[in-house]
Amino acid sequence: MELDRITEVPEVRGGRAAVRGAGVTVEFVLTLLSQGMSAQEIVDEYPALELEDVYQCARYAARLLR
Repeated sequence: MELDRITEVPEVRGGRAAVRGAGVTVEFVLTLLSQGMSAQEIVDEYPALELEDVYQCARYAARLLR
């Protein structure tokens, strides 16, 4: 599974993992999911994101836990 939408750039967001080009951190997306928002609701609320961005945030977190 590729994570081509997730970036870690030291100069951006303090190096935290973020969705490329959206200015949204993986942590923020995961927080929204944990609060009960669906992937579609997140995309509807944050138009800079696409469904695949949300899915890749979840995959990123899963990889960190392995």
